[in-house]
Amino acid sequence: MGSEPHSQVLVEETSSVRILTLNRPKHLNALSLNMITRLLQLFLAYEEDPSVKLVILKGQGRAFCAGGDVPAIVRDIRLGKWRRSADFMSLGYNLHYVMATYCKAQVSILNGIVMGGGVGVCVHGRFRIATENTVFAMPETSLGIFPDVGASYFLSRLPGFFGEYVGLTGARLDGAEMLACGLATHFVPSTRLTALEADLCRVGSSDPVTYASTILDAYTQHPHPKQKSACHRQIFNGNLCHQFLISINFSLCRLDVIDKCFSRRTVEEIISALEREATHKPDDWISATIGAFKKASPASLKISLRSIREGRLQGLGQCLIRENRMVAHMMKGDISKDFVEGCRAILIDKDRNPKWDPRRLEDMKDNMVDKYFKRVEEEDGWEDLKLPPRKHLPASAIAKL
Repeated sequence: MGSEPHSQVLVEETSSVRILTLNRPKHLNALSLNMITRLLQLFLAYEEDPSVKLVILKGQGRAFCAGGDVPAIVRDIRLGKWRRSADFMSLGYNLHYVMATYCKAQVSILNGIVMGGGVGVCVHGRFRIATENTVFAMPETSLGIFPDVGASYFLSRLPGFFGEYVGLTGARLDGAEMLACGLATHFVPSTRLTALEADLCRVGSSDPVTYASTILDAYTQHPHPKQKSACHRQIFNGNLCHQFLISINFSLCRLDVIDKCFSRRTVEEIISALEREATHKPDDWISATIGAFKKASPASLKISLRSIREGRLQGLGQCLIRENRMVAHMMKGDISKDFVEGCRAILIDKDRNPKWDPRRLEDMKDNMVDKYFKRVEEEDGWEDLKLPPRKHLPASAIAKL
């Protein structure tokens, strides 16, 4: 039965590789409590098993994972059980932390939809494989929440201010764009995935990370982002060179517009900058970007921008602890109930007409935003997220902390 915990995460074993398949295809592999619990159990067990050298994670059907099981979360909140929803989120953050600090290689195959919470179970791993079928988005502001799952860490480390653009607007990226901005590490055509898996399963015991990297490099391609992509110039971020390829037939360099506008201090200033660009250089993309702001929750926009900006100066663990505080306030609904309203309008009733409260950006005052970043005061003893202890951390994990 699909509701049984172990059937929602299928396990295939070879001598030294474990292939985990998210298996709720009718729900686009949305993460249930059973799935998160099972994934955490398996990852911790494989870490202690010397025979396991590599973990491959993929999704059944047309999605890798479209996010968390939002209807179940909203149902608990409506029943007055917000703590249960908050505990579900906390467990997910622990899984993300384990994946980010994992001492063995994780290869995530993103052959389809990867959104919201689904990003959290892949982006923190070492290898992330996009294909021509990949559709990435962090659509949280349109749902009345904020990009979490460690997004304030990884979005803030994308080139320039591309992370603010992705996180605030919910912009969709394809596989080529994911590779260009660094969200994916490799791009492999879907027709080659079966062969890729077979070669990865031949990993030896000497240096599995180098072996996996070598195999992936042999399969990867470097597709050009589409002509109207937001990604099309070359910029350098730390020690990584991300190919944001120039389209010679496209007059407006969108990354320059993104950096110019999304570097502004406030959401209001970002929108004003975009509106000025639209006046000087009329463009459908700028209009669509402004439209995304107009549709999003004002509270979510302000919270999300501050979260990403704070994430620039914090390690992943700090980001997850802070995001856990923020999401607890969202679940509790003590400041705004936009999360339940957004999910109702977009995912449940699907009237796509959320009634945000506050309704306007100017009504979401700074002191209201501040409350989301404070510890939750709760009579029955709410505690900050306690991340699991980790040992034998690889250098790649230490760099995130």
